[in-house]
Amino acid sequence: MTSDALTDTESAPPFADDLALALRLADAADAISSAKFRALDLHIDTKPDRTHVTEADLAVERTIRELVAAGRPEDGILGEEYGVEGDARRQWIVDPIDGTANYLRGVPVWGTLIALAVDGVPVVGVVSSPALGKRWWAAKGSGAWLSENGGERRRMHVSAVSDLEHASISFQSIAQWDEAGYLDRLIALTRQVWRDRAYGDMWSYMLLAEGLVDAVGEFGVKTYDLAALIPIVEEAGGRFTSVSGEAGPGNGSSLASNGLLHDALLEALA
Repeated sequence: MTSDALTDTESAPPFADDLALALRLADAADAISSAKFRALDLHIDTKPDRTHVTEADLAVERTIRELVAAGRPEDGILGEEYGVEGDARRQWIVDPIDGTANYLRGVPVWGTLIALAVDGVPVVGVVSSPALGKRWWAAKGSGAWLSENGGERRRMHVSAVSDLEHASISFQSIAQWDEAGYLDRLIALTRQVWRDRAYGDMWSYMLLAEGLVDAVGEFGVKTYDLAALIPIVEEAGGRFTSVSGEAGPGNGSSLASNGLLHDALLEALA
């Protein structure tokens, strides 16, 4: 799964050069994170918010920052571990390892999230999960794509499920919904749908983009958790807002769907 996956585009789409850079950044990130995954000497620290950070998180973000500075010196960057650098209309947004808790336990559901936002709107997104052997990417106007184990890319599209009673949803974490005061509404929603699961982290949204899950909801999320996911879900034909319906990655919650279910989900959670 390398940046070569982009080479057979029929014509250069909008943000093609930026997407190519994002894929190269993902290549570099994968090399670092894969080398330390399940390593017995992995160094782990606890941050002030009591979440964990590993040496791989830090190394991945440092490397991406260096490559962005070299390739797009006029752009800004926001990363989970090192904050904001620069003040520009174009901002790269990075979660070096989404799913750090999984990563440090050896669970393979984790990935690097890389986005480019222009005037606060994410227009490029790459999610790379080397432990799962998968990479997903999109740029505004060019569709959403998936590559597995370095093979041929294939285009993704969300499902055509239009009724909640037939929908499969991922709610991520009961604790999130409880802390946000939405647990009763979540339980009520699970009684309306066909199937509910907590697939977790970036993987839930990518299952949505692939058409395998119909909706995802989450609380306690930051801009860097969501920015890369938005272009992928939207280019796959889906819709992405907060739980209360606001656009953008900085509202503290997320509700992503195949689009057909979105209004019903907003109403159910209102």
